[in-house]
Amino acid sequence: SPPPPPGTLCRTKPTDLVFIVDSSRSVRPHDFEKVKAFVARVIEALDVGPNATRVGLLNYGSSVRSEFSLRSHHTKAALLRAVRAIRPLATGTMTGLAIQFALSRAFSAAEGSREAAPNFNKVAIVVTDGRPQDGVRDVSARARAAGIEIFAIGVGRVDMGTLRQMASEPLDEHVDYVESYSVIEKLTHKFQEAFCVVSDLCATGDHDCEQECVSTPGTYRCACRDGFTLNADGRTCSACSGGLGSALDLVFLIDGSKSVRPENFELVKKFINQIVDSLEVSDKQAQVGLVQYSSSVRQEFPLGHFKSKKDIKAAVKKMSYMEKGTMTGQALKYLVDSSFSIANGARPGVPKVGIVFTDGRSQDYISDAAKKAKDSGFRMFAVGVGNAVEDELREIASEPVAEHSFYTADFRTISRIGKKLQMKICVEEDPCECKSIVKFQTKVEELINSLQQ
Repeated sequence: SPPPPPGTLCRTKPTDLVFIVDSSRSVRPHDFEKVKAFVARVIEALDVGPNATRVGLLNYGSSVRSEFSLRSHHTKAALLRAVRAIRPLATGTMTGLAIQFALSRAFSAAEGSREAAPNFNKVAIVVTDGRPQDGVRDVSARARAAGIEIFAIGVGRVDMGTLRQMASEPLDEHVDYVESYSVIEKLTHKFQEAFCVVSDLCATGDHDCEQECVSTPGTYRCACRDGFTLNADGRTCSACSGGLGSALDLVFLIDGSKSVRPENFELVKKFINQIVDSLEVSDKQAQVGLVQYSSSVRQEFPLGHFKSKKDIKAAVKKMSYMEKGTMTGQALKYLVDSSFSIANGARPGVPKVGIVFTDGRSQDYISDAAKKAKDSGFRMFAVGVGNAVEDELREIASEPVAEHSFYTADFRTISRIGKKLQMKICVEEDPCECKSIVKFQTKVEELINSLQQ
């Protein structure tokens, strides 16, 4: 979901932002429209103004054209109109020339750039889909040395080495790749977050409080509803004997296709172990199973195979990466037919939860297996990253879909999804045992008696 509107829950740090957009002949007209839509959505999340964020845009092919400078437009509406009016150049790919133009002209005082200061940034976002016809290493180094933070976005058959030569450190935060222009808008959320300075962590939901969050300047503290007590961890609350210690059969269904890439697969392992950390693992409480899929399905370990958190986490760390296709439908069928079977350690009468993780479009049909999983009473969570298809996530997720489906453009942010899932997979025992509900029930009975009188 998009971040909250700027100026309410989130404000953007004053920035001189210049988009450097490749419109060479390899970028087809309808693809260029998608780049414009991406630029527009990033702008929509900014606090635009002469004393806030200023935006310029360079359009390049064999030459460079300044579509508008940092001093041209001081309102969001004017910037969005200017973006809609841009037309592609349809020539070569002189990326180095474009970065040099940005360094010498676009970020100059004459074009509206401000003196470097600790309270604002100079940022360039380069979008390209090919190998440059000139050098980018030296000119990019000069731009970075001048205080310009460079993000490099590559599309399709781009040269990844070139992107790394352009981008600022750390590279994993400044280099992004998408398979086609049709999914470039999925990076919007990343850049909205990059420019966002959170002023109210509770209001944005970026916290790990189980029940209530109380904002304080620059931070927050957790609190509990009436009848509950804050636990020693400072974030969870106790009243019922249920919660994360209740009986639960949980199976992870993890995408190991080649598009995930080895470094991101390690982040997925950390995500799994983050969830495992929140469970009480034993024969009578939580059991965990793990299945990896790509072009085929491989059960890493069944439910109940490991009896402690430590053993589960060690097995997850040892899991090898399959690195092939994306047969999500086949994997869901395996989950329904095998993972939650008694033969594979599932316990009759115990709630069943499936967490499906994917980073791309399934190469097979998922509808039947996704429906069967939910019809069987399994509570299904869908987690998508990068090029995952949000329609597929919604099809996998249980109702209400908004509480069971999650998406992020960037693997590095999946830990935030992990925090939310830690709370949502909690299975409560008899709610009548909770003091707060008993108190509420008593109050209702008193009100009814009063009305009758």
